[in-house]
Amino acid sequence: MPDATLTAPTTAAPTAEPERRRRTLRLPRPTALLPWVVPVLVVLGWQWASSTGVISAAVLPPPSKVLGTATTLWSSGELQTHLMVSVRRIAVGFTIGAAIGLVLGFAVGLSRIAEGLVDRTLQMMRALPHLALVPLLIAAFGIGELPKVTLVTLGVIFPVYLNTVAGIHTVDPKLVQLGQSYGLGRGELIRQIIVPGAMPMILTGIRYALGVAWLTLVVAETIATSEGIGYLAQNGREMLRNDRIVLAIILYALAGLLADQLTRLVEARVLRWNPNYQKGDR
Repeated sequence: MPDATLTAPTTAAPTAEPERRRRTLRLPRPTALLPWVVPVLVVLGWQWASSTGVISAAVLPPPSKVLGTATTLWSSGELQTHLMVSVRRIAVGFTIGAAIGLVLGFAVGLSRIAEGLVDRTLQMMRALPHLALVPLLIAAFGIGELPKVTLVTLGVIFPVYLNTVAGIHTVDPKLVQLGQSYGLGRGELIRQIIVPGAMPMILTGIRYALGVAWLTLVVAETIATSEGIGYLAQNGREMLRNDRIVLAIILYALAGLLADQLTRLVEARVLRWNPNYQKGDR
């Protein structure tokens, strides 16, 4: 009697090789190239317009000439000197301004007494155009580094302060009550609930303050200075070298872009718990 036992058909066990191959051959998303479309088109249009005479090359030199000027200045070491001086001014002024803004922001955001003491004064100071203080700062401190760093500091304080206060005030009170019900003290509440909840607004303020810092430095470096990117533009104006002026403008733009990208990396790191800041979503 033949064996009536049925044997289930054997199927090959699925392997991870196709999935691994798909991951290996995965191409970058098309959206990763979108930020570069407009800049590339602008540079191409700029080169075409300056080369064909649509725009006078004496007014707006073509990108090729600006690149040649940058190469010459880099070879002589002059460009590196101007870049390092400007970066140092931004680093010092931004660090001081951000520290003051954070301290004042946390004090006002967490204390009604501090809010009553300093908020109105800070709001009045914020309304003052700090760039109008340039003549006064030069008269008080001369034409050295202190007026320039002070201007950058003043430009940074208020964006950081306002966003820090706003971030603390937007923390859900129910989360604070939940932390209190678990027995968290004031220090633990601030560290575990208030700071993480306010961090998106704080980092937004820092990003905005970085832009303001570079805008402030543009003005500060064109007044009574002998080094920095602003001096490069001022020197180009005096020598009727528009290629140097355009180069300085491009350097400011690239420096601001780099600073913004670094802040985004910090956001992605600090706010990795937030789905809106996870890698690939921004």
